[in-house]
Amino acid sequence: MCGIIGYVGQQQACGILLDGLKKLEYRGYDSYGVATVSHKKILCVKKTGKISAHDPSAAPLSGTIGIAHTRWATHGGITEVNTHPHLDCTGTVAVVHNGVVENHQELRAALQRAGHIFRSETDTEVIPHLLEDALKVHPFPEAVRETMKQLRGRNGCMALLNTGSVVAARQGSPLIIGIGIGETFIASDVTAFFNHTRNVIYLDDGEMAVIQKEGEPLSVLTIAEGNPVSKRTVTIDWSPEQAGKGGYPHFLIKEIMEQKETLARVLAQDDRQLLRVADAINRAYGTFFVGCGTAGKVCFTAEYLFSTIAGRHVNFVPGSEFSNYHHFLKPETLVIAISQSGETADVLEAIETAKKAGSRVISLVNVMGSTLVRKSDEAMMINAGPEKAVASTKATTAQLALVTLLAYATAGRLEEGKRLLVDTAAAVNDMLNPRYEERVKSLAGKLSGKKDIFIIGRGASYPIALEAAIKIMEVSYIHAQGFAGGELKHGPLALIESGVPCIVLVSNDETKAATLSNATEVRSRGGFIIGVAPENNPVFDEWLKVPDVGMASPIVNIIPIQLLAYHLGVLRGNEVDHCRNLAKSVTVI
Repeated sequence: MCGIIGYVGQQQACGILLDGLKKLEYRGYDSYGVATVSHKKILCVKKTGKISAHDPSAAPLSGTIGIAHTRWATHGGITEVNTHPHLDCTGTVAVVHNGVVENHQELRAALQRAGHIFRSETDTEVIPHLLEDALKVHPFPEAVRETMKQLRGRNGCMALLNTGSVVAARQGSPLIIGIGIGETFIASDVTAFFNHTRNVIYLDDGEMAVIQKEGEPLSVLTIAEGNPVSKRTVTIDWSPEQAGKGGYPHFLIKEIMEQKETLARVLAQDDRQLLRVADAINRAYGTFFVGCGTAGKVCFTAEYLFSTIAGRHVNFVPGSEFSNYHHFLKPETLVIAISQSGETADVLEAIETAKKAGSRVISLVNVMGSTLVRKSDEAMMINAGPEKAVASTKATTAQLALVTLLAYATAGRLEEGKRLLVDTAAAVNDMLNPRYEERVKSLAGKLSGKKDIFIIGRGASYPIALEAAIKIMEVSYIHAQGFAGGELKHGPLALIESGVPCIVLVSNDETKAATLSNATEVRSRGGFIIGVAPENNPVFDEWLKVPDVGMASPIVNIIPIQLLAYHLGVLRGNEVDHCRNLAKSVTVI
């Protein structure tokens, strides 16, 4: 959730750090802060609100070493005092932190009894005070190591010493090191320093990195024992152009439109790996698909796709609930985890549960080198490129496409699946044209003042109805709910009255007649029916045409809803890239 960046080099750090924080804005935040070292003194500026409002000349921070942070409030209100970085009593050390210190109350109480003065309400502030005590008996790296050993929970932090050293430590929350020429970056996401270097080192859980301007080169140690670790440098193959807005007003609309290309890129898979994973599914004694939020809806869709295409039963369990299923896990069980970032905390907890049972884990991920990739037995990349809007779009359809491909491979029909996705990518390319977007925008104008929107679907369109509700809620802030069409009579129909919008997802399959019947039930009670379907129907008040792509219908059915959510958000004056109260990567539980 929170964004972290640090810099050690020859350039003035403040501008680099602020630019890095702007690159991390997509993660969601409510305040930010920067600390640098100059003449053995820590200089610090902390602000609430957006970084774009900051004028570096108003409070210039000199120094070529520094750390910075965007905060998403968890412990304590949105105030400058609660904003990171946090300092110890002496001003010797500053800390930025992502995660939750679960035992912060007992640590704070003990530190206060020892005479430490706390200035904030945050759990983070215990870290610099623990460091202050540890520095009395240990050198800086050892002091950080001893401090980290006292923290419970999933935490990633960076500590800055007034003599000019930085130590980054990871216990659950991601931290990545960027290796430049004569300079080093540390961040929670590679996009923070992408304009400077694409050569990175990924810290694993239980590791810490020591970066000093002069003297010893960068070193990585284990937190538990302080043993040195040899790390590999990886080159990221994303381009800066991919990570930018590319002329669009928002990342969200850019990423929706990029689905013309990203669906085709999903096909850039190694057939041998596809068949190997398909064989693992066929041989498994129970297969679980695990994901959270939007990725969870993709996993739910997998249940229908594998049933219909491959005649294979698979199970979907939300990442946050997976530990409750540990009784079913065996070494013969297969767990397929889906996550855009590869850093979703609940998914990582789920695969830890699977690993304890000896189950095999395969991940479908968009970020190479992420924690999920490194903790899985095997990883498949969805190849969607960087996704920066909080609301997932192109990663969602890429995940759906790869799951569809796996279902066909499991059925022994891989080539048929590939032809279907080639046709689907071409159809999406035709669909995403300016005229189509104008039609969706016009519909958004009719719906922007509504309080509620309902979405129904059957079969594989049922989980897409749930995903459609997520998109509308997180971008437009209009209450939306998705239902299985057949469940209308079991309660939801009571909510329908004159003018209430109901989006109906229709596919040309065995669910079509029943879905249209459900739409008729809603319309007869005054509902305003918006059909998302390959063909128009008299029951529709508005029709958004989608291609007829058979088993790939979940992919094309969600795209017009993504566009609708975007234009609803714009019309309602929302920050459509940064959804209220939400973050791109949910790295804390």
